[in-house]
Amino acid sequence: MATVTLKGNKFNTIGELPSVGCKIPNFSLTAGDLSSKTLEDFKGNKLVLNIFPSIDTGTCAASVRQFNKEAANLENTKVLCISRDLPFAQGRFCGAEGIENVINLSDYKTGQFGKDYGVTFTNGPLEALLSRSVVVVDEEGTVIYNEQVPETVNEPDYKRALAVLK
Repeated sequence: MATVTLKGNKFNTIGELPSVGCKIPNFSLTAGDLSSKTLEDFKGNKLVLNIFPSIDTGTCAASVRQFNKEAANLENTKVLCISRDLPFAQGRFCGAEGIENVINLSDYKTGQFGKDYGVTFTNGPLEALLSRSVVVVDEEGTVIYNEQVPETVNEPDYKRALAVLK
C-alpha cells in the first residue's frame, strides 16, 4: 500500500507500482472503439503508461497534453493514457484538444489494471480511481522508470520519465 496526498490530505492506494527491473503485469483495457487492448498489442514497443484519476481534471488533462506533445518525438514508443474514465469521455477530450499522439485506454470495466498496478485509491474522495503515476517500460516489458506522484494535484516529472527512453 502506498500513501499519497490530495491537497495535503493523506489517502492510500491498494498496493505499490511495479518495481524498476520487473516485468509489468499484463492488462486488458478498453480503447475508444470499445475494443480490448492488452500488453500483447504493444509488443516490441517502449511504453509510457500515463496513469491518472480523470481526464476531466486540470492536472490530468495537462499530463495528456504534455505527453501528446512529447510523444511526437519518441522513437518506437507508445504513450498510453490510462484512467477509469469512459472511453467516450477520453475521446471527447482528445477530439476537442486535437490530441493524436497518445492512446487512451480505460479501466472502467473491471478496475483490474488499477489493482494489478497497485494504483487504485482505497479511500478518500477519489476512491476507486487511479493514482497519478507514470511507468516506463522497455521493448521487453521491463520497468525502467516509475513514479507515483506524491501529491495528486501535481504533474508527474516528465523530464525524468522521458530521459530513460533516450
